[in-house]
Amino acid sequence: MKILVINGPNLNLLGEREPAVYGGDSLQAINDELFTRAKRMGYDMAFFQSSNEGSIIDRLHDSRLDCAGVILNAGAYTHYSYAIRDAIAAINIPVIEVHLSNINNRDEFRKTSVIAPVCRGSIAGFGKISYMLALNALDYLFGEQK
Repeated sequence: MKILVINGPNLNLLGEREPAVYGGDSLQAINDELFTRAKRMGYDMAFFQSSNEGSIIDRLHDSRLDCAGVILNAGAYTHYSYAIRDAIAAINIPVIEVHLSNINNRDEFRKTSVIAPVCRGSIAGFGKISYMLALNALDYLFGEQK
C-alpha cells in the first residue's frame, strides 16, 4: 500500500520559516523520518510539495489511482480553498489533515478549516509528530478494512 504526503505552500521553507511556530526540522528531515517509520510498518510512501493550488488538486486526483490514503498539510489553503476541499471530496480514499501548529491557538483566520469536513480526521499542534500520528491513524483505518 502506498501513502501520499502532500505539503502545501511555504512548507518547503520548514526549518527556516518561523521555527518557534513550525519547529526546526526541514521538510526533508520530516519526510525522511516519516518514510523510515512507514517502511517499518510495511507502507510505501510518496511525497509531494507545491505552493500551487492547481498542482495540489491534480495530485489529489491522481492519488485515487495509486494510493491507499493521503496525509495532507494544505498550509494556508486549509482556510479558504474550496477547490482543494472539492478535490478531497471527489476521491474515495481517506485523507488526514495535518498541521504542525495548533491552528486553534493562532490567528483568528487560521481557526477555520474548510477542508476538515471532507477529511477523515484532523491532527494539529504536535509539530512533526502530527505527521506520525496521521500515519498511525491511516494504519488503524486500513486495519479496520481487513
